Amino acid sequence: MTKKPTLADVARVAGVSLATVDRVINNRGGVDPAKEEAVMRAARTLELDRRLDYAHRQIKRITVMIQPPENPFHAELGNGIDTARKFLAALNIQVAVTHTRIGQIRETVAKIISLPERTDGLVISAPDTPEIAAALMRIRAQVPVITLASDIAGSGRIAFIGPDDERSGRVAADLMGLFLGPQGGDVLIVAGHLHLAGQRARARGFESLLSGRYPDCRIHGIVETGENSDATATRVHEALSQNPSIRGIYHLSVGAVGIVDAIDRLGRRNEVHVITHELTPNRRRLLRQRRLHAVLDQDPHLEARLAIETLARHFGRLEGPVTSFESAVQIFMPESL
Repeated sequence: MTKKPTLADVARVAGVSLATVDRVINNRGGVDPAKEEAVMRAARTLELDRRLDYAHRQIKRITVMIQPPENPFHAELGNGIDTARKFLAALNIQVAVTHTRIGQIRETVAKIISLPERTDGLVISAPDTPEIAAALMRIRAQVPVITLASDIAGSGRIAFIGPDDERSGRVAADLMGLFLGPQGGDVLIVAGHLHLAGQRARARGFESLLSGRYPDCRIHGIVETGENSDATATRVHEALSQNPSIRGIYHLSVGAVGIVDAIDRLGRRNEVHVITHELTPNRRRLLRQRRLHAVLDQDPHLEARLAIETLARHFGRLEGPVTSFESAVQIFMPESL
């Protein structure tokens, strides 16, 4: 018969004293938060036969940094966070959302640096810049970091929750090549900000597969729109007006409505194929209307919830390992809806 774990076993695995374990498991209080987390992780790993109730334990605070909800993708992230917030309230975990704008790197860095003493963990979806990475490294010893949707190299994060964006770009390129067929044609890539690691990876994967597998499909160029819907519509209208050979648009950012409106204004609805990401309500409508030809979706609602739950595991308040998670990418076409 397997021996049941004891408090002494928990103390050994957690690297703390037996008295500390006793105080944590029996809700006596007065234990350093980091040691409490270590004890709870060890107790769950060893499957200690006790009810690990958090009703009277220290509150854990999670800060989530995402863009404002006018970005449809980040609005969906916000919905996922709301779902996780309700669930984790029972574990005495509080979740607060703060909005950061994509072009305001200095302001984002200042917010990150101010987090120690104010929060116990951070979930962040932000540009992959050296300044932001350095700020995250600066706080990592006090505030564990989860990167969400787009990874940040050199950030010291404990996990990344999101898709393999380069693979997503390759999937989009395969679809585009099939849509354009033997005739081929020019393809325009429309990005928001290429200093977002996810958008860079998507563009890289798209270009790599398209050139290698569909030589009759040529990249006309990449335009950056600053995540601005009006700029997206303007740049696409200009490109299509100047180059009638453009038969495909691979869209990575905001502004899908402006893109299809520009195509319609030029009378090219049945000539230009558009592939984009994120099945937002607007894009679902455009797909039904066959003004978009395919949408790749990574389920941001699920990603946000999993990011919050991963921090809860780090705190020892949910079972399971603290690991990165690669979200599956689904392909939606008009007949899928």
